[in-house]
Amino acid sequence: MYRLHVSSRDISVGKITISDKKQINHLKNVLRAKPGEDAVASDENGFDYICKIEKISKEITLKILSRKISRKRQGPSITIACAIPKKSKMDDIIDKLTQLGVERIIPIETERVLVKLDKAKKAQRHERWQRIAKSAAEQSQRSLLPVIEPVKTMEEALAASRDYGLKLIPTLSGKRKSLKEAADEFNSGNILVFIGPEGDFTDEEIDLALKSGCVPVSLGDNVLRVETAAVAVASFFKLYENN
Repeated sequence: MYRLHVSSRDISVGKITISDKKQINHLKNVLRAKPGEDAVASDENGFDYICKIEKISKEITLKILSRKISRKRQGPSITIACAIPKKSKMDDIIDKLTQLGVERIIPIETERVLVKLDKAKKAQRHERWQRIAKSAAEQSQRSLLPVIEPVKTMEEALAASRDYGLKLIPTLSGKRKSLKEAADEFNSGNILVFIGPEGDFTDEEIDLALKSGCVPVSLGDNVLRVETAAVAVASFFKLYENN
């Protein structure tokens, strides 16, 4: 059964009409979907629509058979605030974290981030990252899309961190706990993890994070690339909550 993500604007009485060219191409030419096959369409309001594909041409038309509330996540919500790495590696991070079930992804510009984006490029990247998340969610059969935040500074991300029950900042030096130690001591609420850039966070950024309630942790003896660290943390909590 195919998984699609649609806007509530695409939904009318008894049917869903999709006109997004990339989504049509993916369903038609990549997945090789045919009229008469079943599909599940999820909207931003938390509903799943069980559908039958009626037409695939310049538009996709789905006949709605039934509607139900999307399955809610069990356990705490995971947010990854990740420093933007060089080249297009953030694209891969968005893709992998979406597949792993991360609820919110915050691209951050830290002092040592080499990629400096102007206002226009930030908007372009944000739009692209939302498309990547949507594609990854459909591929991984995920009902709810992650929230991809606009690019923030470290200070902005920390200022919005008050509502998290556990806030972690992996770093390469100083007194640190292991991820398991921090997770074992966690009682309730949602989880926020900051992933630093090449060269780690500055001392000033770490100090600011600690003052905001972040717990310093180690990801092991090896120095990980940004994209590896982000996936490793998300994978750990995915496995930890299932044990």
